[in-house]
Amino acid sequence: MASNARPIALVTGASSGIGANLARELAKDGHDLILSARRVEPMQVLAKELKSVDANSTIITADLSDSGAAAVLVRDIETQGLAVDVLINAAGLGANGRFDACDPVRVTEMLQVNVVALTELTRMLLPPMVARGKGKVLLMASTAGFQPGPQMAVYCASKAYVLSFGEAIAYELKDSGVTVTTLCPGATDTEFARVADAGSSALFKGLLPVMSASDVARIGYQGLKAGRGVVITGLVNKIMATSSRLSPTPLSLRIANWMMSTGK
Repeated sequence: MASNARPIALVTGASSGIGANLARELAKDGHDLILSARRVEPMQVLAKELKSVDANSTIITADLSDSGAAAVLVRDIETQGLAVDVLINAAGLGANGRFDACDPVRVTEMLQVNVVALTELTRMLLPPMVARGKGKVLLMASTAGFQPGPQMAVYCASKAYVLSFGEAIAYELKDSGVTVTTLCPGATDTEFARVADAGSSALFKGLLPVMSASDVARIGYQGLKAGRGVVITGLVNKIMATSSRLSPTPLSLRIANWMMSTGK
């Protein structure tokens, strides 16, 4: 990456989906990028694309499902003499099915990526931003974080953590010059449903509008620029998130179970 005065954004989960599209939004708005994910080839293609809008990219492969991977990623960034101005925690994992039948390795990986790595990266990269008196952090939550989610119990619980964590630290930092935005998409057209084995669930079969990753990223980035605390993408998702908080828990559980069940 060439040395210049452009702010630098670290995007995890940058190989596809919302993460890659957030990288595009940042590049168009004058940022250089640190792209991080497990798969290097898609990031190389993305980096070439971003070069067309004069954005330089540094690619650092990382598997955030591995314990300690966040610290290694930060060390690699520091070794290259880079300072992160914007942190985009977009990496995430999901899995569909009853908790007692879930692969225990997958459960651990979900918690590691969605909760542990996200928290560690934020903790390590936040203090320099606070010291500079400026910076932005985006945490990827989900509308799934607004209620318990049978059939995706760990995923929904992990996103509830991200939502709670994001709102809390946004309040703590309100006079610091650093903003924290928690992005809460609903069903989105990405690799997530296939990888999480949730593609045949009602949630992804037309029950609710499925947004494009580019639209989610655009809305999320607008919220990040404005310093908004929580961004829920789409009117229907806003209604669903609000109603789930207001509905009796037994009703919310019944609806969530139906929406996320694949019939297996």
